[in-house]
Amino acid sequence: MKNCQHVIRHANLITCQDNGNPYGLIEDGALAIDQGKIIWVGKSILCPYQGTKEVNAKGQLVSPALIDCHTHLVFAGNRANEFAMRLTGTSYEEIAQNGGGILSTVQATREATLDDLVSLSLPRAMDLRSQGVLTIEIKSGYGLDLETEIKMLKAARTLALKAQIDVKTTLLAAHAVPPEYKENRSSYIDLICQEIIPEVSRQGLADAVDAFCEGIGFSVAETRRVFDAAARWGLPVKLHADQLSDLSGSTLVAEYGGLSADHVEYASEKGVKAMAKSDTIATLLPYAFYALQEKNKPPVSWFRKHGVDMAIATDCNPGTAPTTNLHQCLHMACTLFGLTTEEAILGVTRNAAKALALEHKKGQIDIGFDGTILLWNFKDPAELVYWQGHHRPQIIHTYSNTQI
Repeated sequence: MKNCQHVIRHANLITCQDNGNPYGLIEDGALAIDQGKIIWVGKSILCPYQGTKEVNAKGQLVSPALIDCHTHLVFAGNRANEFAMRLTGTSYEEIAQNGGGILSTVQATREATLDDLVSLSLPRAMDLRSQGVLTIEIKSGYGLDLETEIKMLKAARTLALKAQIDVKTTLLAAHAVPPEYKENRSSYIDLICQEIIPEVSRQGLADAVDAFCEGIGFSVAETRRVFDAAARWGLPVKLHADQLSDLSGSTLVAEYGGLSADHVEYASEKGVKAMAKSDTIATLLPYAFYALQEKNKPPVSWFRKHGVDMAIATDCNPGTAPTTNLHQCLHMACTLFGLTTEEAILGVTRNAAKALALEHKKGQIDIGFDGTILLWNFKDPAELVYWQGHHRPQIIHTYSNTQI
């Protein structure tokens, strides 16, 4: 037999491959890992490898490491008071218009040091890691000036090292208009396009550019300026799109070949068709939908009809999604939005990887893919979505240099 570093045998493999089986399942499967990459996948009886380390899964589930493809994990302060206000009938929009919401977190984040941000955010990252989430997208957007946006992105990169996870960073300077530009929105867009994006690109701190295209955020025209600047600096885009109203954000991000349109509760069928044409992922954020007590659900039937792949993420943030529980978000995507358990699992593996431009590296058990593998203490894939609050996987193999 051939030698390699790790072999896992007798597993129910959730490969997430498109192999004709639900979940890409291989029963009594095996895989071999060497130098941090999967080098063989198939039936246990056919495995030609012997590992320095061998694991007998005894029929339990083995899956790729999970991916949380939309978070605002790095921030200071909290907004528990706003949660209490919403319970008494104050809307998210009213809170934002009165200086709360995103701007409340901006003040606390500007005042925090880089070390403060890392120490505050590390427990959140470690909680996700304990659930088997080994790749996390982290956005900036609570700085709204050059210095703090850079500080947030550096904190995110530092978390990768400290938590032993892979991190993709996204510049979200177009998250809100800061107080000092309240009467001069155009100048703030100039700052983003002419200073923040170029400097972040020069320092190699961001993997993508995002914006909040919404009535309480930025208009389509303003977002277009940000996207044009991102394109000039060679950065892909994604968008907080059509969360509270239909501003055709999904159509806009598709026009730019965007990685993902996120939230999309009010996306039109025209927008969904545009996303299908550009192969843009629809990232569903059920916890924010739940926390804001929204009524308009994402158009899941249109996503299915037109072949738009769906990802699921926590949207971890201090205002509208105070959670680090990705497993709960899987459950919510099924119970609130009507996804199947297979769609949910693909939403935090294969499709989440695609939303981060990692579809050839992560999110599947296949030859050449990341060899970080999870062993779960159950046999039915649906249990990964069904059970809440107590199951944590064993990370069989961790190989990450945190540079994706």
